[in-house]
Amino acid sequence: MASVVKINVLTVPAEQREVLEKRFASRAGSVDNSDGFEWFELLRPVDGTDRYLVYTRWRSEADFEAWMAGSMRGAHKPAESAESAEGGEKPKPAATDSTLWSFEVVQSAGPRNTDQG
Repeated sequence: MASVVKINVLTVPAEQREVLEKRFASRAGSVDNSDGFEWFELLRPVDGTDRYLVYTRWRSEADFEAWMAGSMRGAHKPAESAESAEGGEKPKPAATDSTLWSFEVVQSAGPRNTDQG
């Protein structure tokens, strides 16, 4: 069975970039122990677009679906912050739009071992 890749395409206005990155940093590692999880990357745009890519790789579609149904909900609850604690309001989303792309891994290669040790 081939691994599956899920890429969440987030449209993030320039003034929200730092907010988005801090939110992901505060949740770092929250998906790592999920059954079937293989890889995560948050990709920042550098070519003038406002779209971030959230890349995750899973052993199977079923593993991704299980994470979506369970653990992901907890991972995506906003962290308690000074602004939400004082005003009692949830922080607004950093992204203005989100699209999920799905792929099956057909071929892959890892980095070469350059250790001459």
